Amino acid sequence: MRLCLAASSGGRTMEHLREWIELASQGVEMLAVVIMVSMIVFGTIRWIFRYRTNMESGYERYRVVLGKTLLIGLELLVAADIIRTVAIDLTLTNIALLAALVVVRTFLGWSLTVEIEGHWPWQGAKKFRPGAGGEKENSAH
Repeated sequence: MRLCLAASSGGRTMEHLREWIELASQGVEMLAVVIMVSMIVFGTIRWIFRYRTNMESGYERYRVVLGKTLLIGLELLVAADIIRTVAIDLTLTNIALLAALVVVRTFLGWSLTVEIEGHWPWQGAKKFRPGAGGEKENSAH
């Protein structure tokens, strides 16, 4: 009888732990969505009001803000997927789906990095040449 109570108590504890982990995963997902939506709205409003007379002049900065916002959101969504898959639904199918999601989101992240910074993450950063009118030059040259 005592052994059965201990086993059922352990089962309830594991179920509570799974519920908390699921809530943590959902919380990270909600955080990602809140960050992305709020920063997109904030960035758009700031761009419209700051550059209302000449929108093209602030467009590059606006794109950088949006790109960085999406990168943060993607990283948080990957973290939520990892938490959920590893801690709750550890099956080969879910691991394969997680791997596919990570690959897609990593590719999107790299694409955004190229769009924002003008080079792949593993390449050297571009730097300014003094006396060249502010033009950028690749550090490989």
